[in-house]
Amino acid sequence: MSTPRLEAPPPQTLRDYALIADGERGALIGGHGDISWMCAPRWDSDAVFSSLIGGRGHYTIRPRGRFVWGGYYEGGALIWRSRWVTQEGIVECREAMAFPGDPHRAVLLRRIIAVQGPAHVTAALAPYAGFGAEPPERLRHEEDGTWTGNSAALRWRWRGADRACPRPGPSAPEGLDLRLDLRAGEQHDLVLELSDAPLPSPEEPSALWSATEESWKRAEPRLAPSLAPEDARHAYTLLRGMTSRTGGMVGAATTSLPERAEEGRNYDYRYVWIRDQSFAGQAAAVADGDPLLDAAVDFISARLHQDGPRMAPAYTLTGGRIPDQRTLGLPGYPGGFDRVGNWVTRQFQLDAFGEALLLFAAAHRKGRLDRDGWCAAQIAVDAISRRRHEPDAGVWELPARHWTHSRLICVAGLRALAAAAPAAEHVGAWSALADSLLAETAATSLHPSGRWQRAPDDPGLDAALLLPPVRGGLPADDPRVRRTLSDYARELTRDHYAYRFRHDERPLADAEGAFLLCGHAMALAEHQQGHREEALRWFERNRAACGPPGLFTEEYDIGQRQLRGNLPQAFVHALMLETATRLAAHPRPGFSCGKDTTP
Repeated sequence: MSTPRLEAPPPQTLRDYALIADGERGALIGGHGDISWMCAPRWDSDAVFSSLIGGRGHYTIRPRGRFVWGGYYEGGALIWRSRWVTQEGIVECREAMAFPGDPHRAVLLRRIIAVQGPAHVTAALAPYAGFGAEPPERLRHEEDGTWTGNSAALRWRWRGADRACPRPGPSAPEGLDLRLDLRAGEQHDLVLELSDAPLPSPEEPSALWSATEESWKRAEPRLAPSLAPEDARHAYTLLRGMTSRTGGMVGAATTSLPERAEEGRNYDYRYVWIRDQSFAGQAAAVADGDPLLDAAVDFISARLHQDGPRMAPAYTLTGGRIPDQRTLGLPGYPGGFDRVGNWVTRQFQLDAFGEALLLFAAAHRKGRLDRDGWCAAQIAVDAISRRRHEPDAGVWELPARHWTHSRLICVAGLRALAAAAPAAEHVGAWSALADSLLAETAATSLHPSGRWQRAPDDPGLDAALLLPPVRGGLPADDPRVRRTLSDYARELTRDHYAYRFRHDERPLADAEGAFLLCGHAMALAEHQQGHREEALRWFERNRAACGPPGLFTEEYDIGQRQLRGNLPQAFVHALMLETATRLAAHPRPGFSCGKDTTP
C-alpha cells in the first residue's frame, strides 16, 4: 500500500505550540503533531524545520482521519505528550529531546502510544537545512532499516522508520513518509538524530528515554515554596531547557514572530540578552534554583571580563557577536516577516550593568559569588562610573536617550552590592556613586507632579520605572515611588494588564499588546507597598495569559486573547517564577528585592 504524502500543517495560533529542548536547541510542536521550528545544531543556527515562517522543512506525526488535539507536560521535565482523541480512541505521542544536549548532536525522541483503541498514524520527515533552502540529500536505507542522509552540513539518521517511503521530488527524494498502525496498548519509537559531526553508534530508544528522564530529575532542585508550585516548577524547567552548557540562556526559541501584525516589529531572540539572563538568575536566587543562578553569573561574568565597559547588550551562546539583521526570502509567520540576526550589538544599554550588579549581589547573598564574580562586579561598577552620562537604548531598546530607568536600576545595583557585602573594600565608593547618580537623575528626570518621568526630555510614564524601587534603588515609602506607581496604574493599565508606555494618542491596546513582564512588575510593586490582595490580582491575571502548554510570549492581545511575539519569552517566565515565590510570604517593613534574602 502506498504511503500518503503528509504536508506540513499551516501555522497555528501561538498558544497551541509546545516546546521541547535540551539546553543547546529547542523545537516547537503544534497541535497537528508538526515540529515546525527547530534550529540545528544550536539555537542560533539555521533552521532545519522552518515551516512556521514559511520554510519547507518539518517533522510531523499525527493520526489519520478526524481528531481533536490536547497535550500536557510531564512535571519537572520538558517532556511533552501530544494527545489526540480520534474516532476510534486516544493516541498519544511522547516527545522530548535527549537531555542534557550535546552541542553538536540533537536527538529527537518521539514515542507513539495507542492509549485507547487502535492508532492509525502517518509521519513525515522533511529536513530542509538553511531555513528551507537546502533539501535532504544522499538518502540511504541501511541494512538495519535505518534511514540516513544529509541536509547541507547536517548529517541525520532516522530510526524506527524502516517502512518509510522516499517522497519523490523533481530530481531527488524530498523526504520520507511513513504509515504506522498500532493495536490498542502498543507503542512505537521513532528516533531522529541531527549532527554537524559524525554520528556515534546508535543507542536503544529505551536507554535514551531512561537517561533523559533521570537527567531531568537530577536537574530539578527543591524550589522554595510559592503561590503556584506547579507553574513555578514549569517556569524553572523551561528556563533550564533554554540554558546551554556555556551558561548562556536564549531570550526565546524563535525568530520573526510578530508582536503586531504587519507593523514590522519582528525580531530574532535566539541569543543571550544580559538583562534577560540577569532576570532569570535573580528569580532563581529567590526560588532556590541555584544551578540557573550559577549559569547566569558564569556567563555574565565572562562577558564582563571579555569586554569590560564595552559589554554588549546581547551575545551568541558562545559569547560571540550577534550577526546583523537580514531577511530570508520566506513568507514569514502570518502578519510577520522573516528576519534573522539582530542589530542589538550596535547599542549601548546602561541598565545591563545595573542588572548584572543585582545578579551578583543575589549570588553573594546565597554564598555563590567567587573571586571572578567579584572582579566582574567591580568591572560593572567601573563601567557605570565611566559611562553613566552617555545616552543609551534602555530596557526597551529604543533610540538612545538618557533613560531614567537605566540610571535608577544602576542605583539599585550599586546599593544591592553594597548591602550584600557591607565589609567590602569598595563599599563606600559604591554607595557614593549610587547617591551621586540618584541625585543627578532626580535633578533632570523628576516630573513636576512629583513622579519619575521616562527621560529628561520625555515627561511620560514607563513600566520600567516600577523596577528600581522593587530592586532596592529607592525605599518603598519614597513619595516619588508611590506617585509613580499610582499614576502608572491609572494611566497605563487596563483590567490588571499592563502596557510599557504610551506610543501615541491611540487607545493602549491599539498600539501594542499588554506586556506580561510589566504585569508581574506591577504585582511586585504592589506587594512591596503591602497591598497583598492587589498584588495577587496582578499575578493571577498575568500568569493565566498563556495557552494549554503554559508558555508565555512577550505580549498578550487582550481583545483576541492571543499570544504575540517570540515563543517562549524567557524573561516573562523568569518574572513569573520570582513573583510566585515572593508573593508566597508577606513583605517585611522595608522589604525590597535587592536586599531581602527571603521571599
